[in-house]
Order: sequence, then C-alpha cells, then structure tokens
Amino acid sequence: MNDPVIERIELHRLEVPLVRPFETSFGRETVREVLLVHVVTDSGEGWGECVAGRDPFYSGEYVDGAASVIERYLGPALIAERGRAATEHGSTDAASWATTDGPGSRGASVPLAASVASTLAFVAGHRMAKGALEAAVLDAELRAQGRSMGEAFGATRDWVDCGVSVGIAPTLDELLDEVAGYVEEGYRRIKLKIKPGWDLVPVGAVRELLGPDGLLQVDANTAYSADDIPLLASLDAFGLLLIEQPFAEEDLATHVRLAEACETPVCLDESILDVMTAIDAIDRGATSVVNIKPGRMGGYLEALRVHDACRALDVPVWCGGMLETGIGRAANVALAALPGFTLPGDTSASGRYFAEDVTEPFMLGSGAHRGQLEVPATPGTGVTVREQLVREWAGRPPVVLTR
Repeated sequence: MNDPVIERIELHRLEVPLVRPFETSFGRETVREVLLVHVVTDSGEGWGECVAGRDPFYSGEYVDGAASVIERYLGPALIAERGRAATEHGSTDAASWATTDGPGSRGASVPLAASVASTLAFVAGHRMAKGALEAAVLDAELRAQGRSMGEAFGATRDWVDCGVSVGIAPTLDELLDEVAGYVEEGYRRIKLKIKPGWDLVPVGAVRELLGPDGLLQVDANTAYSADDIPLLASLDAFGLLLIEQPFAEEDLATHVRLAEACETPVCLDESILDVMTAIDAIDRGATSVVNIKPGRMGGYLEALRVHDACRALDVPVWCGGMLETGIGRAANVALAALPGFTLPGDTSASGRYFAEDVTEPFMLGSGAHRGQLEVPATPGTGVTVREQLVREWAGRPPVVLTR
C-alpha cells in the first residue's frame, strides 16, 4: 500500500485571549497568538499546533518566522517530496523512528510522519515549525488508521497527573490567591516562574501555603547567571522537586556547577533540543531530570526518542507546556501517558489558559482522578477542531499551499 499523499497544507493564525495574564522572565502575555497547521492528504486530514510565541524571547523562533518558513520552504518541500515518493517508491520503511518497548506499535505504521524530519532537514533549525507539520501529518495518518496517539506512542496509562505553571504575579498576595485556587481545583503539582528579585520570598510563601508534602518546583527560564549559584542553592530549604533551566541554554557548565552545589535536582528545558543533547547533558551531570517539550525538539517522534533514552538511563522526564490549545494539549497528554513520565507535567486543563478552546475542553477529573486528565482514546489526537472558532479568531486570512 502506498503512503498517503499530501494534497494541501493550510496555515491558520489565531488570536486567543488568555483568562489571565501569564508572565515569565521573558515577558507578559495577555493573548496567545496561535499558528495551526492543517494537513489534508488523499486518505484523511490532521491538525498540528506550532508552539512558537508571538515574539522571539523564549526562543529564536516566533510565529511570523514559523509561518514564513513553512509557507516558503517547509510546506512546498513536504508536498513535493511526499507526492514524488508516493508515486515513485511506494511505502517508506520508517521503523527506525522510535524504539518498540511500549505496548503501542511504533515505526512502519506511520511512514509519512516518520519521513517528515528527513524531508525537511535541508532547512537549518526551525524545530517548532517542523514539529507543527509533523504533528499534523501524524494526526492525519493515525486518524486514517483508526489509531489514537496514545496507542501509537505506547501509552501505559489512561489518566495522567496534572501540574500547573504559575506565572510571576504583580504581588505576593495575588500569587498566593492564584496558587490556592489551583490547589482547590485539584492540581497535583505547582510550578512557580522565578527571576532575580522574585524567588526566595514567593517560593517560601508558596511552600508555607502548600505544606511540606505539596509538590513544588521552580522554573527560571534562563534568567540567572553563575554569580547566582549560592542564591539558587539556598532554595534547598524549600524541598523542591527541581530547579528548571536557571542558566542560558548553551551553558551546560554552569548547570553542572549548580548541580554540584545543591541538593535540589537540576532540570533542563531550553537546552534539550533532541536525543543527542539530552544524553550529552545527562552524561556531563548538567541535569538529572528532563523537561520534554515536543515542539522545541522538532516533533513528537523526536520527543519519543528522548523519552526512551532517558528511561534507559533511569532519568525521570515530564511533559512541559507552551500554552497550547486543545490540539497541542491532546498530543501532550498522550505523550505524558508513557512510562518514563514519572513527574506531573504542565498538561493543565484548558480552563487554566482559555475561557473557550478550539477543541472540546480538557477538564480535570474527579474522585480517584482528581487532578488528572484523561488520555484521548479516539483516532489521532482524539479531539475535534471547532473550525467555526478557527475562522472567528483568525488574525488574518489562512495561507493555503497545494500540490
């Protein structure tokens, strides 16, 4: 049987308001500018979400750049290559895209998605743009096969524990009110964004609010320098799960020094671009926990490789978030159901960020599943895109690429 042929790629730019401002050391967002990729093949269609932000502050990638590189280079190349490959060569053997230690059947069952990375490798970088294309193709391919992402990835759980990421608040009282609300909702872990001048006091106050057994971690988003190692080491007093990415992404050496100076595990986020950088950082002692963000790694297939490598090295991983809509959130929840994800991730309910989502909303469970999200079990991502909302929230007309 021949691989599916891509007939059309659509790029949709949305302006989705946040329920409350979200501030990190990079800046403050009140609206999430979303780039959605809609891929139509001769056997079905799928959606992917680009995790790039409006501005190039968290990453060198940003929405305008991602849309441009897809329109000018990545999209046309993918359409041309997949049409040519399907016509000339038939099915592609993609069994090398991930290991097969999970219950799901990986590999040759998604040849089209598995070939995206190699097809787009002629463009340097732009992992977030590439990841959005791969996710849309993967969604289309799995929907055509009647298989869920959880099944294809090798998920071992039907529900995943949820944490919540709490931005930098205007005041300490507002921070505590926000955290108390999330605790009341049932979130199983709190992550605090920190920066110089907003660290020891808010962390101490939230620790007091949560009590000694509440799961608490901090995320610095590269805001500190080597001179801050003593300050960061003093966070040991608060019994944190981890300190996430305090230094620049290229600066593994300073992360090693911090890991040697403190008891709290150091976790890398921005530094981890693929399985090679993950293994290198672990081997150097720069990290003992890894935050897996598929968009930052170029897609879910590379994220699976990172998961498998970390699991083989007995390094815990968790799934990071990038303020995704239900499209990206669904795929993240499926990923977080793999066995190596032993810490609650940023897979929050839709209502954490959006009053209304572009898919059916993800909602926290109750009873035994309080503080958890259910893993979608229907084909592909398992969610339905509300195309009327996509049109209503459009910031500009869609871009359509065809064969």
